[in-house]
Amino acid sequence: MKRSKAWSGRLAVSMVRNSGNGQRVYRKRVIGTVEQYSDAVEARRFAAGILAMPSPADLPTKPVAMTIAELGQHFQHRELARDDNWRSYSTRRNYEFNLRKWIIPRWGNYALGEVRTIEVESWLRSLPLARSSCAKIRNLMSVLFNHAWRYELFDRNPIKLVRQSAKRRAAPNVLAPAEIKLLLDHLDLRERTLVLVAASTGLRQSELFALKWGDIDFSQGTMNVM
Repeated sequence: MKRSKAWSGRLAVSMVRNSGNGQRVYRKRVIGTVEQYSDAVEARRFAAGILAMPSPADLPTKPVAMTIAELGQHFQHRELARDDNWRSYSTRRNYEFNLRKWIIPRWGNYALGEVRTIEVESWLRSLPLARSSCAKIRNLMSVLFNHAWRYELFDRNPIKLVRQSAKRRAAPNVLAPAEIKLLLDHLDLRERTLVLVAASTGLRQSELFALKWGDIDFSQGTMNVM
């Protein structure tokens, strides 16, 4: 149904569009006042041009032809820059490691549209890693596709439906103080310092590896964890 009409001195055109889910959407657009057009024929001609214009939903979406490797480079350039404070140093380091070690070697040559949910899920289950590590890789792949979506390089995220638990397969072994002391007695200085910091602070592995001498304030007895 298409028609133009006058309302309180203004001219409006009523349009019917099909939404993405198949429902009909009725919209009205004001095209001016009666004084702007010389006669009804001119107003109808302008309204016909409006009705002929396609809506955004009518336009075909064509994702950019891009591989996972190219998307990874795009993501690193814009999201993992050294002067970007949005993510911590340890997070950027982990992202770069997982991209280089796991994601790019396996999926780098895949076009974005070729990545399938079930295939990614099966691949994650085959990795010789802890569930928490697999979950981090899964989450990073999801971040990559969200990045592509945000920059209009792709129109969906196939990783959203990938199932990957982060639950431990077995309870961790907790060392008693005597066991920690015995371990420290058999390590060199560097490794002994690392274990001592880990045991006394509870820092995560990525946080330990990211520590620098500049992060420690000996005068205040504090440590800056990134």
